[in-house]
Amino acid sequence: MSAVVAAPQPQLRPMTGHDLTAVLKVESMAYDFPWTLPIFRDCLRVGCHCYVYESPQGIIGHGIMSVAVGECHILNICVHPDHQRRGLGEGMVLFLLDLARQKKARIALLEVRVSNAAAYHLYTKLGFDEVGTRKSYYPSRHGREDAIILARDLTVGNKPASF
Repeated sequence: MSAVVAAPQPQLRPMTGHDLTAVLKVESMAYDFPWTLPIFRDCLRVGCHCYVYESPQGIIGHGIMSVAVGECHILNICVHPDHQRRGLGEGMVLFLLDLARQKKARIALLEVRVSNAAAYHLYTKLGFDEVGTRKSYYPSRHGREDAIILARDLTVGNKPASF
């Protein structure tokens, strides 16, 4: 008889300053234009909700969100390329949305690159709806790229946001 041993699932935990070297490594592997160390430090310093996925191999993903005046803004969701398409990004978004509800947020906002079809599909699957565009928001290899602004009502299940 042989037993199949499942690999341990990554655990979500709050990000600390000690995680930043590993977070930067994941960020730079996942994105052509990664966030910088000062951006991550500022997010921790000002009290953003910063979380990491930790596996036996180390940090493999992170998520950052701000919450104020009844709104949450998901600022960064990142999963190491070797661990993508396993539900970790979705899990992070759902975790942050639940946390936002606990903090009394009524609406969630985020931006996604026009070219990031996988992320756009995930967010719309989770009930986000397009509410606008930010022209030339992101740096790209060919200048600047637009961002689609997505929003979701947090007061009712998976209902898209309405303004």
